[in-house]
Amino acid sequence: MHLGYFTMPIHPVGKDWRQCLREDREAFILADELGFTEGYVGEHATDAAENITSCALFIATLAGVTQSIRLGTGTVNMPNTHPAAVASQIAMLDHLLDGRFNFGISPGGLLSDAEAFGNLDKDRTAMFVEAIDMVLAIWTQDPPYDLKGRFWEISTRRTLLEEIGQGVLPRPLQKPYPPVVVTAVAPHSKGLVSAAARGWLPISANFLLPQWVATHWPQYAEGRRSVGAVPDPGDWRVARSVFVADDLATAREYALGPASPYRHYFKQIVTKMKKNGRAVLFKEDPAESDESVTLDGVLDKLVIWGTPDKVADELLALRERVGDFGTLLYAGKDWVDPALARRSMVLLAEQVKPRVDAA
Repeated sequence: MHLGYFTMPIHPVGKDWRQCLREDREAFILADELGFTEGYVGEHATDAAENITSCALFIATLAGVTQSIRLGTGTVNMPNTHPAAVASQIAMLDHLLDGRFNFGISPGGLLSDAEAFGNLDKDRTAMFVEAIDMVLAIWTQDPPYDLKGRFWEISTRRTLLEEIGQGVLPRPLQKPYPPVVVTAVAPHSKGLVSAAARGWLPISANFLLPQWVATHWPQYAEGRRSVGAVPDPGDWRVARSVFVADDLATAREYALGPASPYRHYFKQIVTKMKKNGRAVLFKEDPAESDESVTLDGVLDKLVIWGTPDKVADELLALRERVGDFGTLLYAGKDWVDPALARRSMVLLAEQVKPRVDAA
């Protein structure tokens, strides 16, 4: 099992933005030092708690201070940016990272972002598909381009001076382009079928119950088989909220107590999902009422916490329930206690992972 890192992140509203960004960067640098194979970061423009506004810009700050970890957008919310801007900026980022880059994409799930960017009432799924198709076309076609869609048009035909480089959009270092990654945030995600058919890689979100995570692999496998490919469990990333401590009492308090960053995180997530009509993510039976979804119940089902032995046992039980997967993505939270937050990642890498691998 490989270890990866994923953070949205969700900080306390009002916490100094500089401190948030500094601690978020330190988490990625630590993950690199501990041998985590990849790390993803999200972005939102209109959320004071999820306050990384550009995942690409944030990743660029890590290019010179990490050595081996592959860094990924988690995700670029495609309807909110012109495809030509995405194509050019991500191509540069791939070069900055010397090819240590995964391109995570989505339609974007934060409705206030959609409203701010003027696409709240538009078909954002259609915008997403059109945008990524245009980005990939830019990376695989020669100028002057002739891309006409429902939402955007891209051409440099009138201004192309190819002999001096004018009118030529850049291409990534990785050929034909970086691995494309999508995050599945719904049970039985049909989007995984078409994503898998295109060769895109899946992440199962950390706020899904294990029983819903288990529905993702059959969808991905169906998509791979539809194009004559053999589905590989090693391609599947599963994100989970995990906290590891040297003693059980510390682990319980930091994971579940009143000042827990995990409690803060899931309070935000549950509130948003209920407001958006998606409380089913937290229900073992979809027929249950939204009122049956409580914060304590969600924490009990979705946070893996404890000493290295306990966490290793629970991760093995998770694999038994959802199926084999290649990478566990450790879901980053606010560093309420930086020492404990760092220690959790160290224990996961140095004590939990060897136990899981040995089993």
